[in-house]
Amino acid sequence: MNDEVDRWLSNPYVETLAFFSIAVLALVVFLTIFELVTKYKDWEEIKKGNLSVAMATGGKIFGICNLFRFAILNNDSLLHSLIWAGYGFILLLAAYFIFEFLTPYFKIDEQIQNDNRAVGFIAMVISVSLSYVIGASVT
Repeated sequence: MNDEVDRWLSNPYVETLAFFSIAVLALVVFLTIFELVTKYKDWEEIKKGNLSVAMATGGKIFGICNLFRFAILNNDSLLHSLIWAGYGFILLLAAYFIFEFLTPYFKIDEQIQNDNRAVGFIAMVISVSLSYVIGASVT
């Protein structure tokens, strides 16, 4: 069975489709986890036109996909890429909690839900920039 899978994955079109499919599936799972830890419902807020939530969510999407980019570039197998991207996601999630902890003057989630665009922008930039730092260490 492994030989058959390896033969299929040796085709660059099939390999690209496999990496793409796994990355999209993981993106959905990781965004669901982020939604569970925030105090607001991302997609309901975006539907209402909350730009702060859209920026914060967009930063998370970019960050997660960027982690996959680094994981795919630095690993030979689909499984290892998924493991490293998953590890990177855990670090990105930890950064979210650290950001909340380091701002004791106000609650990040409340500010984003109230459409404080400055906070939404900072949340986006943190996700994007830390995805590069985390991604650079992916082996």
